[in-house]
Amino acid sequence: MKSFCRDCFAKFEYRPARCPVCASPRLVAHDELDTLAIAHMDCDAFYASVEKRDRPELRDKPVIVGGGVRGVVTTCCYIARIKGVRSAMPMFKALQACPEAVVIKPDFAKYRAESQRILGMAAELTPLVQNLSLDEAWMDLSGTARLHGAAPALTLAKLQARIEAETGLTVSIGLAPNKFLAKVASDFDKPRGFSIIGAAEAQSFLAPLRVGVLPGVGPAMVAGLERAGLRTVGDIARTDIRELAERFGSGGLRLHRLAHGQDARAVDPDQSRKGISAETTFNVDLSAVSDLEDKLAPLCERVARQARAAGVAGRVVTLKLRATDFRIVTRRRTLALPTQTARTLFAVARELLAREADGRSWRLIGAGFSDLAPADAAEADFFAGAEKKTLASERTLDSLRDRFGAGAVTSGRILRAKAASEDD
Repeated sequence: MKSFCRDCFAKFEYRPARCPVCASPRLVAHDELDTLAIAHMDCDAFYASVEKRDRPELRDKPVIVGGGVRGVVTTCCYIARIKGVRSAMPMFKALQACPEAVVIKPDFAKYRAESQRILGMAAELTPLVQNLSLDEAWMDLSGTARLHGAAPALTLAKLQARIEAETGLTVSIGLAPNKFLAKVASDFDKPRGFSIIGAAEAQSFLAPLRVGVLPGVGPAMVAGLERAGLRTVGDIARTDIRELAERFGSGGLRLHRLAHGQDARAVDPDQSRKGISAETTFNVDLSAVSDLEDKLAPLCERVARQARAAGVAGRVVTLKLRATDFRIVTRRRTLALPTQTARTLFAVARELLAREADGRSWRLIGAGFSDLAPADAAEADFFAGAEKKTLASERTLDSLRDRFGAGAVTSGRILRAKAASEDD
């Protein structure tokens, strides 16, 4: 069995207990070490890790990144996780579980900058990098061994060490024959993990895992599978494919393939981002249309600015609302042409909001673009007439904000909303 050391990168034709060169116990060994090339890289507790790096006094304290008393946990450090805190947990529950936690408001501009640094290092190794979010990405290093003078596994270990040395942040890596198995592997040994799932042991590795590990299997489908007696991936793998197809249609066929460790999806950089969104949780429930619109407007500006910065335009506008009972309402509308402007996003989201704002109280609102298209390739067709003028105006505002700060220029509606909140 071949192996290498993750600290000094020495290679061996056997698996020692410790590295004979540097005595490190951090060794990677696998029968398929030199042949696997699909990786999933996941930053460890990313937002919380960035905050701890920038504030060393928080190193040994539980840190929660999230918004407000009535907000939710965006992410948390591993110390807070030991106490029972989890992402997407309501903040009041998180503080009940870990009252000593330090709560920090998210700074997404800082997180995006760090994400770009890390993904930039990955892109130096292969053009096939498909990022799922700011803190995770798939990579395909097939055919790069000659270029880098090492098998993909060793190249990834060196990338992992470089990221930690240059950014002060850590990542975990999963290496496997396909995207699904690579993502499962990256969760197996966090933080600073390096895990391998080979084709030979894929089914035995997956068999005891709960069905929720399969991509696309959310809480509702987990409940449906469990009602059918399918609680583990192994249960699905042992079920006749015809029975799965009869119960779950084409989704049953997909489940059968995944349960056997099969995933034919390619790492596709063009599918890196499915949407751009922003949301806010209110300190006090809101029901008046004008109040909800005042919260919606700055979100639309934020989303549109991110779209322009990323060089994409949205074909679908999404409105998200969360009721006081935590029930989520999502409404979408497809546009005739993709857009990058806050004006169009707000106008459409406002119409969607009008249908839902019937006197009910809401605790959260969000807006976003999905079904993204490259803006620069078709801008002449996308943005004509008034839309083109609006885009030019909003780009001018972008330049002013870049020069003088994010709060230097804002809309009249946002100013009115800020004044109202200061009067409360």
